[in-house]
Amino acid sequence: MLNKEDLKNWIEEYLSGTEYELITLNVSAGNDILVEVDRLTGVDVDFCAELNRFLVEKLDAVEPDYSLEVGSVSLTDPFKTKMQYQKNLGHDVEVLVEGKKLRGQLVSVDEDTFSVDIEEKVALEGKKRKETRIITHTWRYDEPKYVKYDLKF
Repeated sequence: MLNKEDLKNWIEEYLSGTEYELITLNVSAGNDILVEVDRLTGVDVDFCAELNRFLVEKLDAVEPDYSLEVGSVSLTDPFKTKMQYQKNLGHDVEVLVEGKKLRGQLVSVDEDTFSVDIEEKVALEGKKRKETRIITHTWRYDEPKYVKYDLKF
Protein backbone atom coordinates (compact mmCIF):
# COMPACT_ATOMS: atom_id res chain seq x y z
CA MET A 1 0.00 0.00 0.00
CA LEU A 2 1.16 3.51 -0.77
CA ASN A 3 2.41 5.69 2.03
CA LYS A 4 1.31 9.28 1.37
CA GLU A 5 4.10 10.65 3.55
CA ASP A 6 6.77 8.82 1.50
CA LEU A 7 5.17 10.14 -1.68
CA LYS A 8 5.20 13.69 -0.30
CA ASN A 9 8.86 13.35 0.68
CA TRP A 10 9.78 12.15 -2.83
CA ILE A 11 7.97 15.09 -4.39
CA GLU A 12 9.55 17.61 -1.99
CA GLU A 13 12.96 16.07 -2.73
CA TYR A 14 12.41 16.53 -6.46
CA LEU A 15 11.09 20.09 -6.06
CA SER A 16 13.92 21.23 -3.76
CA GLY A 17 16.14 23.71 -5.54
CA THR A 18 13.38 24.62 -8.03
CA GLU A 19 10.84 27.42 -8.01
CA TYR A 20 8.02 24.86 -7.94
CA GLU A 21 5.78 24.26 -4.95
CA LEU A 22 3.57 21.28 -4.15
CA ILE A 23 -0.01 22.52 -4.01
CA THR A 24 -2.08 19.32 -3.89
CA LEU A 25 -1.33 15.69 -3.13
CA ASN A 26 -4.30 13.34 -3.06
CA VAL A 27 -4.14 9.57 -2.79
CA SER A 28 -7.44 7.69 -3.00
CA ALA A 29 -8.20 4.32 -1.47
CA GLY A 30 -7.80 2.83 -4.97
CA ASN A 31 -4.27 4.29 -5.28
CA ASP A 32 -5.29 7.07 -7.66
CA ILE A 33 -2.65 9.75 -7.13
CA LEU A 34 -3.10 13.42 -8.01
CA VAL A 35 -0.10 15.75 -7.78
CA GLU A 36 -0.53 19.46 -8.53
CA VAL A 37 2.41 21.86 -8.60
CA ASP A 38 2.71 25.57 -9.30
CA ARG A 39 5.28 28.38 -9.50
CA LEU A 40 5.16 32.15 -9.88
CA THR A 41 6.02 32.10 -13.57
CA GLY A 42 3.66 29.27 -14.53
CA VAL A 43 4.06 25.53 -14.90
CA ASP A 44 6.10 23.95 -17.67
CA VAL A 45 4.60 20.76 -19.11
CA ASP A 46 8.08 19.27 -19.56
CA PHE A 47 8.76 19.72 -15.85
CA CYS A 48 5.51 17.87 -15.04
CA ALA A 49 6.55 15.04 -17.37
CA GLU A 50 9.96 14.80 -15.67
CA LEU A 51 8.36 14.76 -12.22
CA ASN A 52 5.95 12.09 -13.45
CA ARG A 53 8.83 9.87 -14.66
CA PHE A 54 10.68 10.38 -11.37
CA LEU A 55 7.61 9.33 -9.38
CA VAL A 56 6.90 6.33 -11.62
CA GLU A 57 10.41 5.00 -10.89
CA LYS A 58 9.84 5.39 -7.14
CA LEU A 59 6.29 4.02 -7.18
CA ASP A 60 7.05 0.98 -9.34
CA ALA A 61 9.47 -0.19 -6.65
CA VAL A 62 6.81 -0.20 -3.90
CA GLU A 63 3.39 -0.46 -5.56
CA PRO A 64 2.53 -2.26 -8.79
CA ASP A 65 -1.07 -1.01 -9.04
CA TYR A 66 -1.64 2.76 -9.12
CA SER A 67 -2.77 5.63 -11.32
CA LEU A 68 -0.70 8.83 -11.40
CA GLU A 69 -1.64 12.31 -12.62
CA VAL A 70 0.90 15.14 -12.39
CA GLY A 71 -0.06 18.62 -13.51
CA SER A 72 -0.65 22.25 -12.71
CA VAL A 73 -3.39 23.72 -10.58
CA SER A 74 -6.61 24.61 -12.38
CA LEU A 75 -7.35 28.29 -12.93
CA THR A 76 -10.71 27.82 -11.26
CA ASP A 77 -9.39 26.14 -8.08
CA PRO A 78 -9.26 28.18 -4.87
CA PHE A 79 -5.83 29.40 -3.77
CA LYS A 80 -4.15 27.10 -1.26
CA THR A 81 -0.75 28.75 -0.70
CA LYS A 82 0.58 32.29 -0.32
CA MET A 83 2.61 31.78 -3.49
CA GLN A 84 -0.64 31.50 -5.44
CA TYR A 85 -1.76 34.86 -4.03
CA GLN A 86 1.58 36.39 -5.07
CA LYS A 87 1.26 34.84 -8.53
CA ASN A 88 -2.15 36.50 -8.98
CA LEU A 89 -1.19 39.93 -7.65
CA GLY A 90 -2.77 42.54 -9.94
CA HIS A 91 -5.36 40.09 -11.30
CA ASP A 92 -9.09 39.96 -10.67
CA VAL A 93 -10.13 37.51 -7.97
CA GLU A 94 -13.35 36.21 -6.45
CA VAL A 95 -13.57 36.12 -2.66
CA LEU A 96 -16.27 34.23 -0.77
CA VAL A 97 -16.49 35.75 2.70
CA GLU A 98 -19.39 35.74 5.15
CA GLY A 99 -21.63 34.15 2.50
CA LYS A 100 -21.03 36.92 -0.06
CA LYS A 101 -19.09 36.65 -3.30
CA LEU A 102 -16.99 39.73 -3.86
CA ARG A 103 -14.97 40.46 -6.98
CA GLY A 104 -12.06 42.82 -7.32
CA GLN A 105 -8.38 43.21 -8.00
CA LEU A 106 -5.80 41.59 -5.73
CA VAL A 107 -3.59 44.56 -4.81
CA SER A 108 -1.35 43.40 -1.97
CA VAL A 109 -0.08 40.24 -0.37
CA ASP A 110 1.97 40.05 2.80
CA GLU A 111 2.87 37.48 5.43
CA ASP A 112 -0.50 37.43 7.24
CA THR A 113 -3.01 39.27 5.03
CA PHE A 114 -4.03 40.12 1.49
CA SER A 115 -5.99 43.08 0.09
CA VAL A 116 -8.50 43.37 -2.73
CA ASP A 117 -9.81 46.58 -4.34
CA ILE A 118 -13.57 46.24 -4.84
CA GLU A 119 -15.91 48.66 -6.62
CA GLU A 120 -18.81 49.48 -4.32
CA LYS A 121 -21.70 51.89 -4.44
CA VAL A 122 -21.61 54.09 -1.35
CA ALA A 123 -23.97 56.75 -0.08
CA LEU A 124 -22.24 60.10 0.28
CA GLU A 125 -23.47 62.81 2.58
CA GLY A 126 -25.43 65.45 0.68
CA LYS A 127 -25.84 63.27 -2.42
CA LYS A 128 -29.09 61.62 -3.49
CA ARG A 129 -27.52 58.83 -5.50
CA LYS A 130 -24.91 56.38 -4.43
CA GLU A 131 -21.57 56.75 -6.13
CA THR A 132 -19.17 54.04 -7.17
CA ARG A 133 -15.94 54.04 -5.18
CA ILE A 134 -13.08 51.61 -4.97
CA ILE A 135 -12.79 50.28 -1.43
CA THR A 136 -9.79 48.23 -0.33
CA HIS A 137 -10.69 45.23 1.81
CA THR A 138 -8.03 43.35 3.76
CA TRP A 139 -8.42 39.82 5.14
CA ARG A 140 -6.28 37.24 6.87
CA TYR A 141 -5.72 34.17 4.69
CA ASP A 142 -7.99 32.05 6.89
CA GLU A 143 -10.97 34.45 6.87
CA PRO A 144 -12.57 33.86 3.44
CA LYS A 145 -14.07 30.50 2.61
CA TYR A 146 -12.14 30.71 -0.66
CA VAL A 147 -10.25 33.05 -2.94
CA LYS A 148 -9.76 32.18 -6.59
CA TYR A 149 -8.87 33.71 -9.93
CA ASP A 150 -11.90 35.47 -11.43
CA LEU A 151 -12.03 33.93 -14.88
CA LYS A 152 -13.88 36.13 -17.35
CA PHE A 153 -14.88 35.34 -20.91
